[in-house]
This record gives sequence, C-alpha cells and structure tokens, in this order.
Amino acid sequence: MHPLPPSAEMDFSQNSLFGYIEDLQELTIIERPVRRSLKTPEEIERLTVDEELNDIERAVYLLSSGHDVQGTSVVANLPFLMRQNPAETLRRVLPKVREVLHVAGVEMQLTAAASFLTILQEESVSIQTYSHSFLHIILQHVEHRDAGVSNAWLETLLSVIESLPKETLRHEILNPLVSKAQLSQTLQSRLVSCKLLGKLANKFEAHIIKREILPLVKSLCQDVEYEVRSCMCRQLDIIAQGIGTDLTKSVVLPELIELARDESSSVRLAAFETLVNLLEMFDADDRSQTILPLVKSFCEKSFKADETILLSLSLHLGKLCHGLYGILTPDQHLRFLEFYKKLCTLGLQQENGHNDNQAPPPNQEQEKRYASVRKNCAYNFPAMIVFVDPKNFHMELYSTFFCLCHDPEVPVRHTIAICFYEVSKLLSSGVYLIYKELIALLQDESLEVLDALVDHLPETLELLTTGGESSVQENKLLAVPDLIPALTAAEQRAAGSLKWRTHEKILQKYACLPHVISSDQIYYRFLHRMFTIMMTNNVLPVQKAASRTLCIFLRYNRKQEQRHEIIQKLIEQLGQGKSYWYRLRFLDTCEFIIELFSKSFFCKYFFLPALELTHDPVANVRMKLCYLLPKVKSTLKIPADKHLLQQLELCVRKLLCQEKDKDVLAIVKRTVLELDRMEMSMDAFQKRFYEKDLLDQEKEREELLLLEMEQLEKEKQQNEGRPSSDKMFEKKQRKEIKKSKLVRSQSFSSQVLHPKYGTLEKCPGKNSTTGYAASVSGIGKSSVLSYTDDSFRTRNSSGNTSPYSSNTSLPSTSRTMSNSVEQKNNGSKDTQPRKATLKSRKSNP
Repeated sequence: MHPLPPSAEMDFSQNSLFGYIEDLQELTIIERPVRRSLKTPEEIERLTVDEELNDIERAVYLLSSGHDVQGTSVVANLPFLMRQNPAETLRRVLPKVREVLHVAGVEMQLTAAASFLTILQEESVSIQTYSHSFLHIILQHVEHRDAGVSNAWLETLLSVIESLPKETLRHEILNPLVSKAQLSQTLQSRLVSCKLLGKLANKFEAHIIKREILPLVKSLCQDVEYEVRSCMCRQLDIIAQGIGTDLTKSVVLPELIELARDESSSVRLAAFETLVNLLEMFDADDRSQTILPLVKSFCEKSFKADETILLSLSLHLGKLCHGLYGILTPDQHLRFLEFYKKLCTLGLQQENGHNDNQAPPPNQEQEKRYASVRKNCAYNFPAMIVFVDPKNFHMELYSTFFCLCHDPEVPVRHTIAICFYEVSKLLSSGVYLIYKELIALLQDESLEVLDALVDHLPETLELLTTGGESSVQENKLLAVPDLIPALTAAEQRAAGSLKWRTHEKILQKYACLPHVISSDQIYYRFLHRMFTIMMTNNVLPVQKAASRTLCIFLRYNRKQEQRHEIIQKLIEQLGQGKSYWYRLRFLDTCEFIIELFSKSFFCKYFFLPALELTHDPVANVRMKLCYLLPKVKSTLKIPADKHLLQQLELCVRKLLCQEKDKDVLAIVKRTVLELDRMEMSMDAFQKRFYEKDLLDQEKEREELLLLEMEQLEKEKQQNEGRPSSDKMFEKKQRKEIKKSKLVRSQSFSSQVLHPKYGTLEKCPGKNSTTGYAASVSGIGKSSVLSYTDDSFRTRNSSGNTSPYSSNTSLPSTSRTMSNSVEQKNNGSKDTQPRKATLKSRKSNP
C-alpha cells in the first residue's frame, strides 16, 4: 500500500493513478480468501440436519456423517444428553463417540476429556455405570501422542480415581501399571505412570503399597530419562503421606538423597522441594545429619546454577528455615540469614554501584528473574522474622525490609504490602520501627501496591497507633506524624484513577479512622472530603462507600456544633438538592443512619426530611423511598412517636391515592402490606424486641456519653485559665462527674435490667400494628388504632432519655409536613420531572 502523505494534495498524474490502481489490486487480493471461505451448495447440503430429529437421533447422525465441528459440538453437549436421557445416550451416542475419538483431532479430544469430567462431577450416573462405560475410553487416550491431549485425559482420570472403589482401582489401573512403568514403554507412558502412582498411594493400605507400589516407585526413580526421575520425585511427598514415617525413612529418604545428587538440575530441584515438604516427617537427627548438608550444598551452588534454582530456593526458603529452626548452630543460623539478605537484593547491586565481582550487567530476561526472586523473598519475610526473633528485627532485618518496601519493581512492593499486616503483628510492641515504610507504601505511585496495603489497613493502623499495647489515644497520635497527609494523598490518588474499586475499598477502610486519630482531625481532613465525593463522584459504589464512612465519622464526632453542621448540610444539599441523584444518595445516607445510630437520633433529624420525598417529582426517588419505609417505621417507638407514625400513615395514603406511575404504585402496594404486618416497638422493653432494644439503648447511651465528654472538655478548657490554687472548684467538679455517672448508670440499669422486664406480658401483634391496607381499600375496621398513654410507659418529655435535647434545632427538622408539601407544590427543584433511567433498577436495602 502507498499511504498518502497528510500534507499532499490530490495528484491525478499518470504515476499517481498507477499507484492507486496497484492499491485497488492489493485490496482485491485481500478479499479473495473471504470469497473462497464461503460454503458451496454441496457443503451446505451436507451440513443441513433434519429439524424433526430428536436430540439423540441428531447426535448419532452428526457423529456418523457430520463435519468435525458438528461432532465436537455433540461431544460438548454430552453432559446435557446424559442429564436428559442417560440410558439412550449410553446405548446409542457413547459408542459413536468411542469410534470418532480414535481419529479425532486435538480439539475434539480436549472437549471429550472435559465432557467426561463434567459427567463425573454432575453424578449423572452411578460410579459403577461410569467406570463400566467411560473408564475404558479414558484409559485408551491417556497416553495420546499429543502432550496437551494426554494431560487433559490424565486430569480426568485422576479425578475419576477419587471416586472409584478399591477393587476397580486395583484391576483396571494398578495392575496394568506394572507393565506400563517398564523401560520398554514410551516416555509418555512412564510419565503417566508416575502421576498415577502418586494418586494411588493414598487409596490402599500400607502393606499393599509396600508390596506393589513401592517397587515401581524405586524403578521409576532410577529411570534413564531425567523427565521421568523428576516427575516421580515430585510424587514422593504424596507417597510418603500414604506409607507413614517408618517406610518413608527406610525407602523414600534414600531415594531422595540419591536424586538430590542427580546430574540433572531439574531432578535436583525436584528433590530439594520434596525434602522441604517432608521436613516435618523427619526427626532432629535425620534433619541435622542427612538433610542439612544437602540443603547447604544446594544453597551454595545455587548462585552458580541457572535462575530457576534461585526462584525455587527463594520461594521455599521461609518454609526451609522454619523446618530447620532449632537444629542450627549460631554460625549456620547466620549463614542462612545472610543468604536470604543476599537474595533480597539480587540484581540491585549493579544499580547501586556495588558490583564487586565486575560481572556484566544482567539482560532484560535476567532482571525479570531477579525481580521474581526478590518477590519470593518478600513473600517469605514474615517467616524470616520468626527465624531471627522479632526482638532482633531492627538489627538483623530492618535494612532488608526497607529495601523491599522501596524496591524498583512493583510486584516486589505489592507482595511486601500484602505481608505488611503480618509483619506488624509479629513485631508487636516494636511495630513503631516500620511506620516510615507504611507511609512510603501509602504514597507509592502504583495503585496495585496501595490496593494490597489497604486490605488490612484498619488492623495495621490499630497496631501502629497502639504500639501493640493499650495506651492513651492522645499519646498514640504522636507516633505517626505523617499518617494523615499520607492517607489523604492515597485517597486522592485513587480518586484520580480509573480503578474505582480501589477507591471504594479505601473509603470503606477509612471508617476505622475514629479509632486511630482524633475527632477534630477527621472533621477538618476527611469528613468534608467524604461529602465532596458523594456530591461529585460518578460511580455509585464509591458514593455509597463515602456516604457510609461519613455516617461513621458523624457517629463518633465529639462536638455537637460540628454534628449539627454536617446534618444540616446533608438535609439541605442532598435531601433538598436540585438533582434527583442527590436525593437518592440522601436516602442511602438515611439507611446508613438507621443502621449506625439510635432510633431517637434518626427520628429527631432525618425522619421528616425523608418523608418529604414522598412528594418528589421523580419516580425513582419515590420508588427508593418506598423500599426504605419499613426501615423508617422500625425507628418509631409507641406512644412517644405517635405523631410521627401518623405522619408516616398520611404519606403512605397520599402515595396510594395520588401516585400515577404504575411501577411506583405497585411497589407502594407491596410496601403497604409489609408495613401492615410490622410490629411496633414500645418504649417499655418487650421480650420479642429485647435484643434490638438493648442494642438501641446502648447506641443512645454512647451518644449521650459523647455529649457529656464534650461538656467535660469545655469545663476543662475553662479551668485551665484559672489559678491552680482553686481546689474547691476541682473538688466540686469531681463530685458532679461522679454524681452524673451514678445517675446515668442507675437510669441505664433501671431501663435495661428492669426487674419487671422478665414478667412483661407479650403484647398482641395486631395491637401494635397499623392497618394501612384496610384504611386504603375501605375494607375492615379503622386503620389508626387509638394508643392510650395508660397502656404504655411514655418517654420522658424533658429529654432525659434522648441525648439530643439541646435548644438549637435544625430548621429542616422543625418544619411540619404541610409546609414541606406546600414547598413541593409551589416549585420543584427538579427542572425536568421525568422518570430517570435508574427507575428500572431496584435499590439495595
């Protein structure tokens, strides 16, 4: 092709026209294979199947005279045929499949292996029928000349062995292995025999294994082909579990020692990994006298061998050190530690200018392998802390940990970020040593590293700020001075990326911050950021995560003025927002408020603003509110909240009478039935609501305690300006604090552990429900039951039981429902009162 330069003008000269003709000819050549790929009428006729044939007849026809693609489709559909008609499938289809597989290609063979395995897993037929019908086909193709096909059939056979009875295993699989494991057989046959012996070792008694299986194992361990010796060596740990410790020491261990000295590096590597896996089966003498010398020799030669040896060694080093712990001398202990440190910086010496051996710089492939070695070292770092003892971490391993956290390769830093919490737990009181590395990983440029670190961030921060011990929170905060900027930067970096799941996870994990930093720090650095995300982010899960975290921040905020400011902002900017999207997020926030706060808190601040949305012009908002109404009703206590219950009933009736959207109306009717079945909670404790009421009163007590703590802090600040000689005031203050605590404890005990609680009569369910359905349809009696104050213990109107009895009230909560309705009727904040696309989705409660 001759592309036209961007700056060139159209040239109709003779040379240019010839160039265009050549381009057209090339396009014609490209299109020719497309025309040739079309089916001829004869081919179409041959691929056409009579539509009147049933599934079994169609399968038999396609296997007999169809195309390879059609035959593969029948084989893939074999599990379905077995579920529909197993008898006919076994009688008519399976024999045809057996015939076709003898000459089938790779694709059909792989499909058949997968279909046979699916039939086994689905248990379409009994295991006896399966072994009679399918086992012979599997055994015929397990030694296929194609390695991929052979492995597929072998995986199916290994799964079948798990279900077959011992007699079938012995006659159909174990007995033929005696001949198939001989040197006269093909390489593929002997490799299959190795894996089958490993699988059969756990299926028979020890004496059968010793008499029939172990001789074959020893023979294959001494095979002339290194692939067979390596394959058999990797099965020895499975065989050892089946024969026990004594036979392992007398039969398996000598073979492993010989294989560890094999001329092939792959065999030596397999022997090393098997020895590591079997360390727990050997006693201290075997480990110190036999295994330790082999391991030392293997480690010393590893740097001179290829990188695959180093990869395996770095991956198993933590398990190896754990298995040898207790039998090493101090000098040997130090050698293993130094070897690990050397692996942790493998490939970095040249970058840092410490190439003492004047070795040539590694190529790109070597750098990848070196990075994989360092990644394995990061994976084993917690095990190495145990190896050196956490008390010696700063002196022995801190510099190594620093290098891993600042490694130039992302996979290494990602792995150490995953292990960071385990490292923190092991260091316990010494966890403060690694707080700089936590800050560095929080500020890492890779979001993969940040995502891995955030998984256990709450637990890590708790350990880091407490130092592994219980201490005063104000003292904890001094330990991590750069934590807040690092957390803020991490969230903003995730927000600026396209990985919204990482951003969502970070916002969810930041809910732990009230237990880590002070209330003022959360208010000024995080709380308003959560509100901004709710208003501006376009991803719904991220908005919900920010909403829930904001509610948790509000829950633990210790200043009433700040709480009122946030509540007012939620109501005015979300609940009364111009966009219907804001009002939907307000309902999500209400759901989180119901979950996290006490019932009295929700009723005081959010009950009426939520009900105002019954008049919303957008159907999606009204629909979401209908789903939330049962939870809203569950926050009411009778008779103290009788007026709120009446407002709720009024809103539901208006929805039923005035709703024009058919989808919303259908949800309203279902919600009415659910509301009618609900049992109301009373002010007095009831047996059936005891646990919920107790939990709610505990929340209310904690909210009251926050107000008391705020008052005490204010008094403390006022007293700091007074002379220190004023002892009388301090004494009086202590008495008042003790008195308030005593009154609160007595009040709590009288309400929660009232002596009459156990003898309360269970109120009938119908006396505690409201007849929404009856009131609307006109069928039945009056919808609103008359609640008398004599029947229930009323709430204290002075506000002693409610922690929110301050004189300052939010303007949105003091409105009556009539005013809110008039506002909606006078002018809607939605410029386009239409159904939004969200209407078709159901909101998750």
